[in-house]
Amino acid sequence: MDLRRPTLRDVLRARQVIRPYLPPTPLIRYPAIDRLLGATAWFKHENCQPVGAFKVRGGVYLLSQLSADERRRGVIAASTGNHGQSVAYAAQLFAVPAIVGVPEGANPTKVESMRNLGAEVIVHGRDFDAAREHVEALAAERGYRYVHSGDEPLLVAGVGTLTLEILEEQPEIDTIVVPVGGGSGAAAACIVAKAIDPAIRVIGVQSEGAPAAYRTWQERRPVETETIATFAEGLATRTSFAFPQAIMAELLDEFVLVSDAQIRAAIRLLIEKAHTLAEGAGAAPLAAALVLREQLAGRRVALVLSGGNLSPAQLREVMAEPAGGGAD
Repeated sequence: MDLRRPTLRDVLRARQVIRPYLPPTPLIRYPAIDRLLGATAWFKHENCQPVGAFKVRGGVYLLSQLSADERRRGVIAASTGNHGQSVAYAAQLFAVPAIVGVPEGANPTKVESMRNLGAEVIVHGRDFDAAREHVEALAAERGYRYVHSGDEPLLVAGVGTLTLEILEEQPEIDTIVVPVGGGSGAAAACIVAKAIDPAIRVIGVQSEGAPAAYRTWQERRPVETETIATFAEGLATRTSFAFPQAIMAELLDEFVLVSDAQIRAAIRLLIEKAHTLAEGAGAAPLAAALVLREQLAGRRVALVLSGGNLSPAQLREVMAEPAGGGAD
């Protein structure tokens, strides 16, 4: 596979392809959150996507570019939820057979969505990486087109349209905070932002209970963790992905960790102050911005609300926690 790094030109091509299927998502300010942060903050509402998450941008672009033979053979992917929904949604659009491997205990809301979109769902292993290894073996054995959740230039180019929309609507934004699981979103944000203006700061955020990508970026070597301890499945990987990491190593300005308590507090703040629902990964940028308040004071910030697929059980757990816990 050609792992050539996408350029801004590639992202512009991707936008032409996906625009008929995915209109731009809202970019909204909430004065109550501005006051909390001491900054001017816009939220990019990827929870308004048809599958409730940003990854559908990459899925639609990647599957649109498959050869006739690849479409005939079908695609397979591993996911904790949003990548799988992205692949399933795009596969339905382009009449491609799709299989998604998910770990045991995967978010039931996301699993149901994949099935409703026509994908076959295989449950395997205790976490994402176990499901991924199983799917990779199936792809090699049966000839499916394996769609990796991070090491896919077309996927990164498609996801880059998110940052392009942010800066077209608000060209004075000087900081973008984006969640990191595999890293496709952060890598894409770096490519687009730095091509438009190298002075734009891009900050990644991951859960401290699943810090493989963070540690890989910090240490500049692949790091794998033994376990995952976060409810935010969109941030939950035990390994890092080489392709987005190579981009982030060169272009990402800062990377921070937040606790699950801080993420849950951010979810509650978004419900209260922005009247919107975010899943763990989607709320992580707000959690990071609260941690970085002094650094972000007076700046013009975009926070990528990457998804809103919080299950009813997760929402009950978040709302049961005492108000105010974990915000700082």
